[in-house]
Amino acid sequence: MRQYNERVVLQAIRLNGRLPGAEIARLTHLTAQSISLITKRLLDDELLIKEQPQRGKVGQPSVPLALNPDGAFAIGVKVGRRSLDVLLVDFTGVVRERWDLQYDFAAPEQILAHIEICLNKIKQTLPPQLWERIQGIGVAAPLNMGGWQQLLGLDEAIVTRWASFALEDEIAALSGLPVQSIKDTSAACVAELVAGRGRDIRNFVYIFVDTFIGGGLVLDSHLHIGQRGNAGALGSLPLGMGSKGSNGTQLLNVASLYQLENRYLAAGLDGKATSDERSISLEYWPHTQAWLAETAPAIALALLNTACLLDLEGVILDGCFSRELQNKLIAAIIAAMAEFNWEGVTPPQLLAGAIGSDARALGGALLPLYANFAPDRDLFLKLDS
Repeated sequence: MRQYNERVVLQAIRLNGRLPGAEIARLTHLTAQSISLITKRLLDDELLIKEQPQRGKVGQPSVPLALNPDGAFAIGVKVGRRSLDVLLVDFTGVVRERWDLQYDFAAPEQILAHIEICLNKIKQTLPPQLWERIQGIGVAAPLNMGGWQQLLGLDEAIVTRWASFALEDEIAALSGLPVQSIKDTSAACVAELVAGRGRDIRNFVYIFVDTFIGGGLVLDSHLHIGQRGNAGALGSLPLGMGSKGSNGTQLLNVASLYQLENRYLAAGLDGKATSDERSISLEYWPHTQAWLAETAPAIALALLNTACLLDLEGVILDGCFSRELQNKLIAAIIAAMAEFNWEGVTPPQLLAGAIGSDARALGGALLPLYANFAPDRDLFLKLDS
């Protein structure tokens, strides 16, 4: 109970910002005496810090308490088919350090070697006493790194090595830290749920657009990953009735950034422009516009099918693209939704995700932080199962 109450206090401050003791007591429904004892322990453990006293109209000035950014740390690792991201995240959820590696399709040994380099850099960055405060590593990766091999033209030998490579175990042996893993788009959904717009929405579908489009499902403010860890796999939704030929097309075949990249390359442009503001520049815009014209109706159809099964408050869309392209995609989807028959169901509100390209690595880093300090571990227990 003591540990639970400490976590309740930490969560109250995490959600509401710096708070004086009286306000913490009001929010947590704990007595003023209990709050005094709990916050003293948290201050002694350096999980909280005192800020400048605030004077009110009467009585003694109140002393706001805030999370100590150096109180704890976590490392988030996103392993993708085209890139690797490693983040050092502090106790407040702020990204302290960031490293990335771009590639066509990396062998597992290359990924592990770069993670080792990043871990060494973190050890050089943090004093020894702060390294001891790292709670663990959260790894976000596709459930099947070698999936859709022919579509992406992946090297068969490398795909075979990934199939037998225990990435989580290798990182744990390399770092000496606890390691948790989660599907990459589910990790992005975690980041949006606890650090983005998902904090204000209890039921939503999350869409993340990258090399492949994918997603996550949040019901009653909890991430649901399903029996096999693949709930919210929007990319696999069919766009036709059949199973072969054009009718076997999946959402990811149309609405993924690899398709936009291919359009750029075919025009003699830089395929990497999918992730930056060049995608809406004069030179790139005709190709981006053609991609939007195909992508928006496909996502709109997926949302209609989803709404028929789940009575959602909203849909949150994010991805590895500029905020400008994100807004144009959302506008195009909303326009495409109007072309479908929604009789019998209510169209969900479509919202822009707040995290961006860091979402998957940040979601990974949040796993050990919330598992060790949040009062409600149910979110992460579902992941463990």
